[in-house]
Amino acid sequence: MSIRPVKRIIESKPAIEGAGVKLRRAYGFGETREFDPFLLLDDFRNDRPDDYRAGFPWHPHRGIETITYVLAGSVDHGDSLGNRGTLGAGDVQWMTAGSGILHQEMPQGDPQGRMHGFQLWANLPSSLKMTAPRYQDIKAAEIPEIVDDDGARVRVVCGEFWGRRGPVEGVAADPRYLDVWVPPLRRKVLPVETERHAFAYVFEGSGTFSSASAPFGVLTERAAGASETLIRERTGNRSLVLFDRGDEVTVEAGEEGIRFLLVSGKPIEEPVAWYGPIVMNTQAELRHAFTELNNGTFIKQR
Repeated sequence: MSIRPVKRIIESKPAIEGAGVKLRRAYGFGETREFDPFLLLDDFRNDRPDDYRAGFPWHPHRGIETITYVLAGSVDHGDSLGNRGTLGAGDVQWMTAGSGILHQEMPQGDPQGRMHGFQLWANLPSSLKMTAPRYQDIKAAEIPEIVDDDGARVRVVCGEFWGRRGPVEGVAADPRYLDVWVPPLRRKVLPVETERHAFAYVFEGSGTFSSASAPFGVLTERAAGASETLIRERTGNRSLVLFDRGDEVTVEAGEEGIRFLLVSGKPIEEPVAWYGPIVMNTQAELRHAFTELNNGTFIKQR
């Protein structure tokens, strides 16, 4: 067994999306080869309704899958195919945009005004870019939760882990999407196949991941061409850990415990032509998609 060393630690950055939703972006809209097949991860966490109620009105997607995981509050959604529904706390929606869909997502928050969730974008290979759109709406009760002897908990949203399989099926990237909680001061080893790209996104507590040379609250980096290590203070919360190759991730929780998403997938290794919510393989395909969007022929399935 080989521990995956920490390749890089990234603090999520404030961003505004949709009609003015304030969120934190862990990564996206840049160079994403290290994350392939994943393209973007947003953390939409807020306790001020004015910062999220405007939501994400009607917008297109093509060539990707969007994964929405709600922890607090609710999200009303609808699309150009006539689907309507509401995601509540603990629910997941895995949307395959495929050949094209128009949809909207409108966060509502809980009775205390709190809203928290994540949206992950997964790329589709060229052979499935124009596949028929589909939804997989998963209720919280359908997601298996494993409780280990030491109190660690893992919700298996997608993929197989510790003998349990998540309810999301038939996804091109064959991803594993886990919600992991490790109790205070406990150490946990989590398997991740070597051929997968993998990252963890911490959203509660703090801890130490494998080869990090200091507690997770301290970001350790080596400057290009420098012979000494630079250390800058960072909080573990809302930070992303990108792992290098190996077949297991090791984490030791801090005094508050640690909770994080552990996401891994097999790289597609294809060219990416990306503008906004549409991701194709070539600039010509991208231009064609926007031409269809402008002339009303974008939606292929009704």
